[in-house]
Amino acid sequence: MQRLQLLKETFFGLDAVHQRLLVGCAVAAAAAGGILTYAVQRSKVRTIPVGEGWWGAGEKPPSEDETIHPFTVQTSDKEIEDLHERIDRTRFSDPLEDSGFQYGFNSTYLKKVVSYWRNTFDWKQQVAVLNKYPHFKTKIEGLDVHFIHVRPKHRGDQRVLPLMMVHGWPGSFYEFYKILPLLTQNHDGVSFEVVIPSIPGYGFSEAPHKKGFNSLAAARIFLTLMERLGFSQFYLQGGDWGSLITTNMAQMRPDRVKGLHLNMCMSTRGFKVLLSMMIGPYLPFLVGFSREDVRRLFPFFEKNVWEMLKESGYLHIQATKPDTAGRGLNDSPVGLAAYLLEKFSTWTHKRNRDLEDGGLERKFSLDDLLTNVMIYWTTGSIISSMRFYKENLGSNPNDRIDARTGIFVPTGLAAFPQELLHCPRSWAQIRYRNIVSYTFMPQGGHFPALEEPRLLATDVIQFAKKVEEL
Repeated sequence: MQRLQLLKETFFGLDAVHQRLLVGCAVAAAAAGGILTYAVQRSKVRTIPVGEGWWGAGEKPPSEDETIHPFTVQTSDKEIEDLHERIDRTRFSDPLEDSGFQYGFNSTYLKKVVSYWRNTFDWKQQVAVLNKYPHFKTKIEGLDVHFIHVRPKHRGDQRVLPLMMVHGWPGSFYEFYKILPLLTQNHDGVSFEVVIPSIPGYGFSEAPHKKGFNSLAAARIFLTLMERLGFSQFYLQGGDWGSLITTNMAQMRPDRVKGLHLNMCMSTRGFKVLLSMMIGPYLPFLVGFSREDVRRLFPFFEKNVWEMLKESGYLHIQATKPDTAGRGLNDSPVGLAAYLLEKFSTWTHKRNRDLEDGGLERKFSLDDLLTNVMIYWTTGSIISSMRFYKENLGSNPNDRIDARTGIFVPTGLAAFPQELLHCPRSWAQIRYRNIVSYTFMPQGGHFPALEEPRLLATDVIQFAKKVEEL
């Protein structure tokens, strides 16, 4: 009754134009409801083909070595000397007055970062940090796939749940180093055995030699990896590209994926989304919005269109001509650092654009940030990592089979407030049909494993416990 009274008061509080708009939307929703229900009931596509591929150089051989080899991250004095020589030849430019990070990475602060990189940062020490967890490589579909594999300490009274975590761009496997100790601890009888691969073309995973390597190919390779490691069932976690790759894994093999946890979820287009965009600001409960959804989503154009226009220039470059911009980044360590670290500023909080230092050291240490940059620099993987955008966005993503296939495995969503786009639960449910956990996170942005590891770990743990009790 209270909701009906609120509905009545809200409706008669609107002007005549908005009243007619809401009435029209309600009529359209009733008519479309039956059509949507019929379409959903008709749809029987619950999985997508796993397929096969070959991304190595040359022709596919009759057989492939499936051995898993230990791998150690290494460096040399020559590598470090080359880096320092290139840094010493950097040509800096002056930023505009009072521009903060509004024009990109502020050159005044960049000089501070570069000075630290050149004179204080110890790459050999950070290589030792990288090697504190066991690394491996194995050949899959012609590519050397790199991953780390971390087991919890043995305890007889705990269940060990296999978990694969997948990074995105401009991150790497190193994003998860702060969350790993939290997940491999015993939590009331539950802990995780964690596998963290590098997407082919990123870091220490070999780059594809042929065109067309997209998220579906990465998903298939990672499914093969988990099978090769002996896991018949496992959990998945991802953000950025990792969210799409793990989603594809769940679509391909829902019998293998016990649960899917995401910290980034893209909504689909359609009538339900359009209707909720129109009604949501006025009557959010009618379209399944909470007050927090309204706060994060609206004004819609400002937060979802204008903000994305300001933050997606890189995407258009990488989805069309990645090699052109990549050539310069692959040759200049300072250019590479500016290009990558600017994302760690704005994607952590949009207000960081107004700060001269981009707010980088409020959430991250320079050692952590530069270690991620060095993974790209020492492997020469910036171009191949950028190509992943073209391979996935070179044609209409909505025409792909995965865009037209639901996800039916138990799903958990962690909605961080400073993520680039907010996806309400009601929108996520259009594709993810079995959401068992949806959490409005109190703080954090696009890189939660590095920025807010304890918050993310807590949500992953509570999600897995829920699934285990189903």
